[in-house]
Parts: sequence; structure tokens; C-alpha cells
Amino acid sequence: MSARTLKLGFWTLGIVLILVGSWAWIDRWINGDRHTNYGSIVPWGLWVAAYIYFIGLSAGSFLVSSLVYVFNIKRFESVGRLALYSAVVTLILALLSISADLGHPFRAWHVLVYPNFRSPMAWMIWLYSAYFILLLLELWFVLRHDLVVGAGRPGWRARIYRILVFGSRDASPETLASDRQVVRVLATIGVPLAVMFHGGVGSLFGVVSSRPAWHGGLFPILFLVSALVSGGALLVLVSAIFQDGLRRNRETVQALATLVLGLLLFDLLLQVSETLVGFYGNEPDRVENLRLVYGGPYWWVFWVWQLGVGTVVPIALLALPRTRRNPAIAAAACGLIAIGFLAVRLNIVIPGLADEQLQGLTAAWHSARFSTDYVPSPMEFTFTAGLVGIGLVLFGIGEWFLPRPEETAAEEVASVSA
Repeated sequence: MSARTLKLGFWTLGIVLILVGSWAWIDRWINGDRHTNYGSIVPWGLWVAAYIYFIGLSAGSFLVSSLVYVFNIKRFESVGRLALYSAVVTLILALLSISADLGHPFRAWHVLVYPNFRSPMAWMIWLYSAYFILLLLELWFVLRHDLVVGAGRPGWRARIYRILVFGSRDASPETLASDRQVVRVLATIGVPLAVMFHGGVGSLFGVVSSRPAWHGGLFPILFLVSALVSGGALLVLVSAIFQDGLRRNRETVQALATLVLGLLLFDLLLQVSETLVGFYGNEPDRVENLRLVYGGPYWWVFWVWQLGVGTVVPIALLALPRTRRNPAIAAAACGLIAIGFLAVRLNIVIPGLADEQLQGLTAAWHSARFSTDYVPSPMEFTFTAGLVGIGLVLFGIGEWFLPRPEETAAEEVASVSA
């Protein structure tokens, strides 16, 4: 399959998903939570799971970019700016997802103006804001030189580039070196910031002592490792599609897929350890939650989606050198890993809330909202599908619109030769 066909498929799927999700967005903002299936017992559903999923993709993508801009690993240099752009796109999707879950999303600014710094959520939102600003600054400095060069070309893109460079016209080697220093500083600041904010998401769950499924010190570490796995897997897939990773950048795709395999095995070790400790500790509420994950109504999310599609099949494909060297197979395996981690997030959020903490509580009151049996409604599914469509289209716009370093280099060589 050619890169052009893959790009066309990306655009087509994105536009279709946006059209599918558009009615759900209108329904959500007109009718609120009326057509959702979460309630008093399970107050968090698909949108919260999607939120921590997209946040993990963003943090993981950014941390992979730090391999280039902080640790100067040349092997991954070709995916550096793509990793930053992926972090921006997936952060936008995460914020859109959680905004749908909030009852009054337009009051979110209250947390910034009237913060309670004893709350992990307040810290998390402040860290999100700082992270978003840093991401945009770093991406701008990474692209500034190419934007300045592109601004000198004819056409409508050049006019937009002139706006984006804010009057900058200096494309000298000295300024380029200065930009790289700024990027290195920003990326160095961003590493602990990304660790803190995504570890903070894990802490938001881990500090809830009333929920044995979440309570524990390993949760922040699990969130960070999962972010690296899912973010790296997303980069392999996107690089294969938009950077000619099946031919020109095949070595980068192979190296990144190998890194993702190692991280996936480490993440699997942590998850197995967490499960074994839970069963061996024999705490009734914790064991009941594990039974919900592995044998309850959500069993297929773990056994089929998370373990089968997202873990066993990709490991089988990436563990064999012959298949791992094939960039198309490596990209497909990493695509399965990225998809599988949504199941990981669902298995954190929903079973963690669906165990009945007071025996007989749901039988004491009869209401559709007072139940542990949560399945996302069609509106929730289509809303989330629309978000995925937005992400696909944003990736397509970035590949189509953002300047390519090889084009800039070729143009500079031509100007010097002339």
C-alpha cells in the first residue's frame, strides 16, 4: 500500500468520523448528560477513559521528542517535530474529551483563578496549562527557521507563514543555532513537567483510598510507562503514513518499534505485578474489582481488546526480527498497541467504579442512573468517534501545511549554488 493511499485513507476516515460525531456534539451541548449512560454509581465513563488515553498519548509523544531535543539521539531526529505536533494534537483531543464530561466546562477557568493547591486536580490543571504553553513555544522554535524560509516563497501558504513568524525574517545559521538552544532549554524543562502532569493524572486515581482498585503508589508510574508505550506506538504509525516510513524512513520506524516493544514488555510486567499483589493480598474489594475486569461483564475488554489485540498480537509481530524489520508490519503492530491502550484506560475507569461498595445499595433504589452496569450510550460512542476524526484531520492538516525540513534544505542548497 502506497503512502498516498494511506494518507487518503486517513483523510477519508477522519472526515467520515467527524460527520458521524457532529450530531452527538450538538446533542451534548443542547441536552447535556440526558443521553449518556453514566450515573450516580458510575459517574465517570467513556469520555474520562478517552481523556486519560489522549493525555497519555500526548505525554508519551512529548517524552519521545525529548530523546531528540534533550538527549540528542540522532536515530530519532526525523520524528522529533512530528512527536511535538502529535503531543499538541492529542492534548487538544484530551481537553475536548474531558470538556464533554464536565457539567459546566466554561467554568474551568475558576480552577486557575481560585485554585486550591491541596487538590491534585488543581495542580493537574495548572500543570496542563504550563505544558500546553511550553508545547506551543517549543514547536514554534522548532519550526521557526523553516517558516521564515517558506515565507519567502509564492503562494497562500507563504502568506500564512508570514503571520506565524510574527515578523521574523532572520534565517541565518546563527539564529538557527540560537533557536536550537532555546528548544533544548524548553525540552529540558518539559521533561519533568510532562512527568509531573501525567504522573499527576495517575495520582488523581491513586490517592482515592475509598477505591481499592486505584489506591496505591504504583499508579503514577503505571500511567507514565503506559504513556511512553502508547505515545511511541502512535508515532510509529503516524511516521509510517506521513513521513514515508515504509521506504525513506524505514530504519527510524524499525528502531522506534523496537523501543516500543521494550516499553510494552516493561508495562506488562508492572500490570502483572499489580494484579498478582492484588490477588495475593486478598482484600475483598480489590479482589472483587479484579474479578470484574477478568470475568465480569467487561471481560472481553481485557481478554480480547487489551490482551489479545493490544498486547499478544503486537508482541508476536515485533518480537520476531523478520517481521519487525518490515516497516509495514511494525507500523500495523504499533497501531494495534495504540488502539489497545484505550482498553487499558477503560479497564481502569469503569470496573474501578462498578463494584458495589455497600452490598445491596443498587437494590435499594430503582433508577437507570443508579446502577453498576455501565455501557456507553450511542451518543457517547459517536461523540468520541468524532474526536478521533478531528485528530486524524489535524494530523492530515499538519502534514499538508507544516514546512518539511528536507524542502527547506533543498531550497537553501539551490540558492547557494545559484
